[in-house]
Amino acid sequence: MDSTIKEFRDGIFALRTRRFGTIAEIMIKKLYGFDESGSLAFDKRNSATNERIEVKFSTVMKENEARIREDNAIDQCIKANLANRAMNSTDIGHYNFDCNIQQVKRNEFDVLFYGLFFADCIEIFSMRSDEIFDCPGYSDKQHRGNEGEGQFHLNQDNINYHRQNHFEQSLSYEELYDLLYNQ
Repeated sequence: MDSTIKEFRDGIFALRTRRFGTIAEIMIKKLYGFDESGSLAFDKRNSATNERIEVKFSTVMKENEARIREDNAIDQCIKANLANRAMNSTDIGHYNFDCNIQQVKRNEFDVLFYGLFFADCIEIFSMRSDEIFDCPGYSDKQHRGNEGEGQFHLNQDNINYHRQNHFEQSLSYEELYDLLYNQ
């Protein structure tokens, strides 16, 4: 990976919440030719089928070795950087990880595009809203009192389910860079 692509990848891992989500939405829009949704309820629209598209992604980081305590606070901050925690797709089985796909509002979309930003590639999955109840570990009770909003986790215990049943494609960071660069 050349230095420009590495800096690009590291920048993606440094983005938080809405800014990170926007990169994932742009990626899915460009890859699949979707349109803007025109709604705050879902992210994109497939004009060919009129399907509502939701986009949810997570960065994959190795699980923390320890809880932060007074006696290890400095050490845990040092170990929290990208170089120490970002996980390659080939590291599954060597490290634990836990990525939460949250705020899943099944009634607000027809197809969910979700995935994982590993250190070496991006894995993209999709599932129809009616398949979510079959997703291992899906809970429709994300927050107390929230009706119709759920979550599921991708981790070392269930990644093979997602790869075998919902895998769409994998992208390198070079491919993502080119996709975003070529407007």
